[in-house]
Amino acid sequence: MSEGWHGWDEYAPFYDWENAQTLGRRDVPFWTRVAKQARGPVLELGCGTGRISLPLARAGIRLVGIDRSSAMLAQALRRAERLRKTQPTRRRRLSLIRGDIRDLPFEDGAFRLVMAPYGILQSLLREKDLKATLDAVSRVLKPGGTFGLELVPDVPHWREYTDKIQMRGKAAGGAHLTLVESVRQDPRKKLTIFEQEYQVRKGREVTRHPFKLTFRTVPIAGMTRRLERAGFVIRSVLGDYRGGPWDPRADVWIILAEKV
Repeated sequence: MSEGWHGWDEYAPFYDWENAQTLGRRDVPFWTRVAKQARGPVLELGCGTGRISLPLARAGIRLVGIDRSSAMLAQALRRAERLRKTQPTRRRRLSLIRGDIRDLPFEDGAFRLVMAPYGILQSLLREKDLKATLDAVSRVLKPGGTFGLELVPDVPHWREYTDKIQMRGKAAGGAHLTLVESVRQDPRKKLTIFEQEYQVRKGREVTRHPFKLTFRTVPIAGMTRRLERAGFVIRSVLGDYRGGPWDPRADVWIILAEKV
């Protein structure tokens, strides 16, 4: 079985473009509020291109971002360099580290808040990987600290299809992008596999960039049980970025848990 981090290096050049068409920055104000309430250093798991890390640093929050993908981090570092030039004091509040979230390279109790936005934990494809990550988060959080995580809902219920054109549009530099996607479900392993290809057209030249992303969804009830076993108390289960309550039909699944 492939690892959950496979495919993200190839996805990196297109990640920000695609998210600008879908989620955008709708979740950034929510995580900014949570981070400010923490009143201490923040760790973001799977920080990627800095889509959340950079706005939080601009808001004056001291943050460490960790990601396994060197290509994703390269995008984040380029954006951080622009922050350094425009807001040098803010840039000093941000550190970006390449590492594995299953084995966090930080001291015990180093953070007041650990964030796992936008389904990053769903890239942990084996139960032992999820357990190792939850244990690592518990270790690096101070007692009373918060673990905030978001799940992309109902991925296992997405219908299967093949070679569907999902998006088209222009990118920076004048290139035209087309995203062609296939979705396959593996019910036995509880995995959803996205086979994607970005077609980049510049003039008459077309290049193709295929990659595969695999996700595992744990329902809210199952995730809360796992968090409790890892030493957390569930404080809130939310169904939107404004703090509204969760229900099974919610478009957003967020859990805020406290380390005891």
